[in-house]
Amino acid sequence: MGRVIHAYRHHRFHGRVLQQEIVAGWVGVTQAQLSRLESGPPITDLSKLIHWARTLGIPSHLLWFKLPDQRTAPLATAKEGQQDHTVTCVRPDEPPESEDMNRRELLRLISTAGTLMAASQIDDQVDWDRLDYVRDQAGRLDSTTVDEYATLNSHLWRVFVLSKSKSAALPLVRDQLEALTNALRHPHGPTMQQRLCALAGDLFQLTGEIYFDRDEYTSAAHCYTLAATACKEANEFDLWACAMTRHAFLGVYERQFGAAAPMLQLAAVLARRGDSHLSTRHWVAAVRAQTFAGLGDLDSCQAALDTAEQVTHIKGQPHNGGWLRFDGSRLAEERGACYAQLGQPDRAETALTEALSLNLSARRRGGVLTDLATLGAQRNDPEQIATHANPALEIAKQTGSGFIARKLHRLHIRLTPLLTDQRVRRIDRQIAALTSRTLTQ
Repeated sequence: MGRVIHAYRHHRFHGRVLQQEIVAGWVGVTQAQLSRLESGPPITDLSKLIHWARTLGIPSHLLWFKLPDQRTAPLATAKEGQQDHTVTCVRPDEPPESEDMNRRELLRLISTAGTLMAASQIDDQVDWDRLDYVRDQAGRLDSTTVDEYATLNSHLWRVFVLSKSKSAALPLVRDQLEALTNALRHPHGPTMQQRLCALAGDLFQLTGEIYFDRDEYTSAAHCYTLAATACKEANEFDLWACAMTRHAFLGVYERQFGAAAPMLQLAAVLARRGDSHLSTRHWVAAVRAQTFAGLGDLDSCQAALDTAEQVTHIKGQPHNGGWLRFDGSRLAEERGACYAQLGQPDRAETALTEALSLNLSARRRGGVLTDLATLGAQRNDPEQIATHANPALEIAKQTGSGFIARKLHRLHIRLTPLLTDQRVRRIDRQIAALTSRTLTQ
């Protein structure tokens, strides 16, 4: 928390450093308390951790300790000398005063950056002072600083993967993109220019993923287009192929399979020119399988799935954990979704049940459960619908994922013939309420 506040005071106001007294006043503490938080040793006392977390407005899901229930407005009383300082809760439903704008910006930044700081020990990997200097004088970029930009990019992908709310990483990604864009405005040698373009393409893809999860497909498509352009400039074929695949997947997701197919064919050509030790071409094949399933082409779908399955023959780690994460662990759920699309419920259920036995993220588990509920709708089986749709709904409520909401919306359309069943009617109402909120935000 201290590092975030310190960075905020030095970065957010165009070179003007905010005094500790000002920021301390925004968050309702004394200058001495803020100074100790910024520069002192790590806080290990649980009561103090709870106090600071509440004072700074950090959401409970970003913390590594449980925040006790708090229903009253006063949060704590901290003694500093002979004075008492009462810290008051800032409730999200209370209209903030105009003077609170900067304070709310600080709390937003801290809440978001809490994810970043909790994910891993990035402080040991990045020279923040160097990045501060280069950010103000982008023409002085060197290879060491670009290496640290790459470290930050990788870290932001980890934040995205680990966060329940994918939007939490967006302000941090935007700040990093601003730094890279500023650097690209200055002349560099061809090698440095290509590295910067590759890093920008990487982050454009991440931004697209965030918008995709928020169900903002137009914004996601724009980001993927920018990513493809940047990766082309960088001559990075794997990264370029991934950008094309992500863009094409929007068509797959919107069930515009005919429009997605040519883009995926181009992505496959690019992937073959990439690193054979990476799984790019196998991931492209997996997405092509979904396209063939949507087009009703069973043979081509099966051939693409078999190509994707060959990822298991790659020695070593086939992905980088960032813009490329395909390792074959998703093949069971992808096979299940393809077979369901092709009208083969028995084969689909076998694959989806196998997927459900794996250690899935909340988003993926919600998707598999919804697919299994959809099979129940195909079979006119209210019991199967209820068994899988109810936990899928709970996951969708907890995560706010547009991905799960859209799959549930498709299930909702299939439930009409089964509304005579009380369980199905209840699920139908819940899906309607959930998707009306999620898909219109």
